[in-house]
Amino acid sequence: MGDSEGLVGRVSKNVSKAIIGKKDTLEKLLVALFAGGHVLIEDVPGVGKTTMVRAVAKSIGCSYSRIQFTPDLLPSDITGVTVYNIKLGEFEFKQGPVASNIILADEINRGSPKTQSSLLEAMQEKQVTVDGNTYKLPEPFMVLATQNPIEYEGTFPLPEAQIDRFAIRISMGYPDYTEEKEILNKYSSDNLLDKVEPVTSVQEIIEIRKKAEMIYVDDSVQDYIVKIARATREHKDVYLGCSPRGTLALFNNSRSLAFIRGREYVIPDDVKELVLCTIAHRIILKSEARIQGKNQDSVLDEIFRSIKVPVANIHG
Repeated sequence: MGDSEGLVGRVSKNVSKAIIGKKDTLEKLLVALFAGGHVLIEDVPGVGKTTMVRAVAKSIGCSYSRIQFTPDLLPSDITGVTVYNIKLGEFEFKQGPVASNIILADEINRGSPKTQSSLLEAMQEKQVTVDGNTYKLPEPFMVLATQNPIEYEGTFPLPEAQIDRFAIRISMGYPDYTEEKEILNKYSSDNLLDKVEPVTSVQEIIEIRKKAEMIYVDDSVQDYIVKIARATREHKDVYLGCSPRGTLALFNNSRSLAFIRGREYVIPDDVKELVLCTIAHRIILKSEARIQGKNQDSVLDEIFRSIKVPVANIHG
């Protein structure tokens, strides 16, 4: 499993040229990348969300598109449009920015619901349909969406169907004292993104995904994953629990994390480490639970304590 550690090390070192700290955030982003999932980065402006995405895209050396979501953005601005070519005397399809390996959907909650929904097919089926014709998207394909959770004016909350398609939700958080001082010294004179160069390839990422799919998950760990997901649907404070898509995301993310950590098998700690970022954004609490000051994290903590952790046969 040394190849995974080498690749993760190369990417982490490369991204650190542009991003100070945030190793845990980067690791979870790579978990989603290797698991074939999408990421929702939810945080306040100015903490490095866009820089992180651009640094990862440059590290892979893949095609990259940034879509700035605004209320007047149209679905065709994302998926592409069919136009009539006068010279050829026929209609031809002009690809939109979605036809890239990595898509930065910046401030996705500023787009209208109709425009947001134009990404649903792309995120789930890795294709877009325009004027009755279906076009496959490149592999690997990954959407990294950002949104500001604080500002509500001029925004459209993401519908559950959209949120459920994100394998992981993460936040950057503010830097600590030392990191913020380092940002002052490094960013005062240089554009550090210019120093980020490709350290891996699209083909290597595809191969890594295949290897991550081979990670062993014991039946007892699979039971643990399913019990956690089902408990969210049965909990007294939950109005809408985790979907089967969420259960599968937790399974795939756990395999990916085990691979990154250099193991050939998943352990329960992998599952526990990823539950909050994989499941929390998929559940909706009852209004009375929110009034009592409860949130998704506290409910999942209760669920953890109620489910016995498997201890045997995890090595295959």
